[in-house]
Amino acid sequence: MQLDLFDRKIIAALAGSGRMTTVDLAAEVGLSPSACTRRLQALEAAKVITGYRAVVDAAAIGLGITVFVEITLERQNDDTLRAFEAALAACPNVLSCHLMSGASDYLIRIAAHDLADFERLHANVLGHLPGVARIESKFALRQAVDRPLVPIG
Repeated sequence: MQLDLFDRKIIAALAGSGRMTTVDLAAEVGLSPSACTRRLQALEAAKVITGYRAVVDAAAIGLGITVFVEITLERQNDDTLRAFEAALAACPNVLSCHLMSGASDYLIRIAAHDLADFERLHANVLGHLPGVARIESKFALRQAVDRPLVPIG
């Protein structure tokens, strides 16, 4: 799907406030409500917009630490990758996981209540994931930048 200026404005507006009404969205981007609705439906149908979520403050719900975990696998073949990713997807503390280039195979972002909670997760989950050869954990001291999406300008 080729995005024009109005599509980009719709995406940017919703990235800032996913709960705005179609009427408010239309006014913000300079379209009629019906034209805005058609464009929004087209963006959703094309999977440009894949969903709407609440942004939750992890600390406010008791998840006080963020840990970035680098995983190196024993081998990197399709079966190992599939088994590892399936097992990791079952862990609710995993916020994101990326297959990487470089020395480590995966970079995982994990939320935990505290250090003891992460230690349990490390021992009971990460340490038992299929194909893992090495685990290296790095604790976030603070979040300096957090953007909801890539620049769409």
